[in-house]
Amino acid sequence: MADKTGKAFDLQIFLRLMSFAKRYKLNFFIASASTILLACVSLLNPYLIKETVDKYITEKDSQGLINNIILMFGVIILEVLLRFSFIYFANWVGQHIIRDIRAKIFRHILQFKMSYFDKNSVGKLVTRVVSDIETIAAFFSSGVFTIVSDVLQMFAVIFLMFYFNWKLALIAISVLPILIYATRVFQKAIKATFQEVRNQVANLNGFVQERVTGMKIVQLFNREKIEYKNFMDINNKHKQAYIKTIWYFSIFFPIAEILSSIGIGLIVWFGSKQIITGEVPGPGTVMAFVQMAQMLFRPLRQIADKFNQLQMGIVSGERVFKVIDTQSSIVKNGTIKAENLKGNIKFNNVRFSYVEDEEVLKGVSLDVKSGQTIAIVGATGAGKSTIINLINRFYEIDAGVISVDDIAINQYTLDSLRDQVAIVLQDVFLFSDSILNNITLKDENITLQEVEKAAKQIGIHDFIMTLPGGYHYNVKERGAMLSSGQRQLIAFLRAYVSKPSILILDEATSSVDAQAEKMIQYATETITKGRTSIVIAHRLATIKQADKIIVMDKGLIVEEGTHNELLKKNEGYYKNLYEKQFAMELAS
Repeated sequence: MADKTGKAFDLQIFLRLMSFAKRYKLNFFIASASTILLACVSLLNPYLIKETVDKYITEKDSQGLINNIILMFGVIILEVLLRFSFIYFANWVGQHIIRDIRAKIFRHILQFKMSYFDKNSVGKLVTRVVSDIETIAAFFSSGVFTIVSDVLQMFAVIFLMFYFNWKLALIAISVLPILIYATRVFQKAIKATFQEVRNQVANLNGFVQERVTGMKIVQLFNREKIEYKNFMDINNKHKQAYIKTIWYFSIFFPIAEILSSIGIGLIVWFGSKQIITGEVPGPGTVMAFVQMAQMLFRPLRQIADKFNQLQMGIVSGERVFKVIDTQSSIVKNGTIKAENLKGNIKFNNVRFSYVEDEEVLKGVSLDVKSGQTIAIVGATGAGKSTIINLINRFYEIDAGVISVDDIAINQYTLDSLRDQVAIVLQDVFLFSDSILNNITLKDENITLQEVEKAAKQIGIHDFIMTLPGGYHYNVKERGAMLSSGQRQLIAFLRAYVSKPSILILDEATSSVDAQAEKMIQYATETITKGRTSIVIAHRLATIKQADKIIVMDKGLIVEEGTHNELLKKNEGYYKNLYEKQFAMELAS
């Protein structure tokens, strides 16, 4: 979506936001009707003041005065009821619309490829889903309806002025062209500053989110002072962006106030002359004009402020729609449902790059038979983890074919394919929730009894029961209450209860203590039994029993065979790697 900073008002974004109100036609109509009626009813007060002064006070008609005061009180009650209706239903519509927009953008984000998250700040996405959408709420509650109400009131006031006295009406509106021009200039200037404010909010959220997530690294390397300085720089940019908006406000509102005061002064001066010359029957007309002038100028001053709410909503809407319009989802053209897969996996001359023209896999071909355990080894950056990302279709390949059971994986429905593949990653992610919910991921088809049975089968039930609350123990954010080895065990159980046809273990035994490693090795033997398994590991001692070992280097398969076969190759890559690792273990 193109940048529209130069426009004071973007009709396309406005109409797109308004389209979300279609679901709530009745409440939208009530809010709109309340707005229109409020504008009309508010005009009764100046009229009644004129009648009260000129007819009843001047003529000393006490009964008429009492009747008119009662009528004025009734008008005030009606105005209060209409204002309540307007405020309630305008905000009701706004809150329901932002719920729908937030659900739409979050559902869209859930479908994004991993490459999108590789390139975009999580903090900025959070800003779009939370902060920007809250601003859109104000677009409806304090923006659209209020502006419509104020504009209607202004036109109604001008009409009533001309109905009462066309000369006084011309005097009253004489300052309007200047005020309207000042408002227009203000609107154009404020649009760019609001976009800058939203950008700085996103930058601030992104910075804080990353530093809080990586606080251990910040403190470990004594980066507190440096990161504080970086934060202050971003914080100052955020402050400067807001000060710029305040600058425009501080110029506009005094100008608007002065022009309004001049307009009222002219009404009093010219109206008094008309009373003296007898052109106006009494002071009631002048008093009514003063009140109507306030009703005319006040909304115009407020419209500038409300238009800011409107513009901020449009700016936020533009940013939210930019995410919604982003086409970064995995293509879901598959029609075949992946059920009870045998687990035969084939890579046929697969090429892939995270960044264009920088290939990570350079024509990889491999064949994994059903029920086999395949180990993939190689240096960091060789392409091991990329292979598992592609089997799950986290990324789209550049060329070649990946098939499961002789069917290309893009022919399977994405959901059913991922249901058949379970991954235990090196860096296990756990949600701030109970162990049970982290294992089942709130799948109602998996019962506590099934989880307990599976935990006993892979040998981790006793460990879980040592925790306070057992399976209901809350592991807090990212599983902070558990050790890395314990998190790995939970991940093994999560994979096991999903009953996958294909199991992938990515560095699953790295960085754990000896006791946890024994439990993980036992769990590995249990869950890999009878299913196709791919194991990625740096520690070669853990993969000796693999049916086949694939050795990768710089995006290519350089060797493959069993552990013993590879050790027999003179000057072999695997043999050299194994001997170096074995020597390091002896030295330690």
